[in-house]
Amino acid sequence: MKEKIIAYISTHQLLNTHQPVVVALSGGADSVALLHLLNQLGYPLVAAHCNFHLRAEESDRDEAFVRHLCQSLKVPLKVQHFQTSAHAQENNISIEMAARELRYEWFEQLRTSLNAQCIATAHHQNDQTETLLLNLIRGTGLKGLAAMHPRNGHVVRPLLAVSREEILNYLKKVGQDYVTDSSNLETEFKRNKIRLQLIPLLQEINPSVVQTLSDTCNIIRQSLPYYYKGISGAMAEAGATPECFPLKTLLGNPNTPTLLHEWLRDKGFNSMQINQMAQCLESEPGKMWESHSHRVLKDREAFLLEGKHPESTPVELIFEMVNTITDTSPRYAYFDADLIQAENIHVRHAKAADRF
Repeated sequence: MKEKIIAYISTHQLLNTHQPVVVALSGGADSVALLHLLNQLGYPLVAAHCNFHLRAEESDRDEAFVRHLCQSLKVPLKVQHFQTSAHAQENNISIEMAARELRYEWFEQLRTSLNAQCIATAHHQNDQTETLLLNLIRGTGLKGLAAMHPRNGHVVRPLLAVSREEILNYLKKVGQDYVTDSSNLETEFKRNKIRLQLIPLLQEINPSVVQTLSDTCNIIRQSLPYYYKGISGAMAEAGATPECFPLKTLLGNPNTPTLLHEWLRDKGFNSMQINQMAQCLESEPGKMWESHSHRVLKDREAFLLEGKHPESTPVELIFEMVNTITDTSPRYAYFDADLIQAENIHVRHAKAADRF
């Protein structure tokens, strides 16, 4: 397994030995194997552990374990505590999304403050297979079929070359223990259902399905640059811009759904919405589709795309000398400038939960 990882890191130029690597360390088998391997290979490491306080005593057990592990491996450790449930409620998002947002924001802060080269996560071939199947179930394009890449910005995934089984065998061979997250065994989460129920069924048909689907993701990922080159040419030929797609170039075109899908890629629109757009090219103008971040309007001659903006209520900035204000209206708030430590003051529209 070590030889596979060395070759994978080299092929994709994931790591160097000159700058620190922030290793996301949960205490589970995958992240423990990643830390152990990279430490064996001589990379300068800083482990980063998130305590999300979601599993009572288990969360504290995990933190105690990683502290002991890093001490034994002589790897510096950073630990951050999060009130994940509160963050999820305040932002109206799922617990899983809240934990993801919190950890990656902190990892990036760590990377910057440590001048680290990257953040290494322990995603492996089984995770790759789960991601592919999850994307297929939700509906996806070619990019979604490529699933996870070896590198995504400052995040690298050195273990995508190996399976979960190989990881467990490695840990057994080197005599390294780990902790188990009990929530991974709960089937109410979609990814867990895929891991615990769907993949075992697929393995009855093809025992090597994890390797097979992981290889498929690699083939698709390697094909993406050629695909996007072709899409870029087709978009230019159709006269499409980021804000406008002429209808006349879509009429009678059998590739309309694909072109619209790529035009709206990463804008949050689903397959049903895109199919509706493709089917209403000759209908009356005025129809509109919305995602969480954008909207598409069918005009007379084109689809028009725009980002959603805050409500148009004007922001009122009032600059007055404090000693000239006698108004005690709740429209005014007074702050001691000497006590404000922020380098910049940001002005935004009010949100429903805001309070003084």
